[in-house]
Amino acid sequence: MMPLVLSEPGEAQIIKKIGGSPEVKQHLADLGFNVGGEVSVVSMLGGNLIVKVKESRVAVSEELARKIMV
Repeated sequence: MMPLVLSEPGEAQIIKKIGGSPEVKQHLADLGFNVGGEVSVVSMLGGNLIVKVKESRVAVSEELARKIMV
């Protein structure tokens, strides 16, 4: 298991665990990040990530990306 921020761009990953406070977990769930779901990094810009999740592209901060374990 590793944080999403360390995965290679374009490589599909399965979300194994989501950390953080209940509020952070709910925020990520609202964005489509759920355990067992597929996610891939599209690009990294200045520490922030553009991530493809559920056929959408979402920007997440490096701090949030470190809470998503793949």
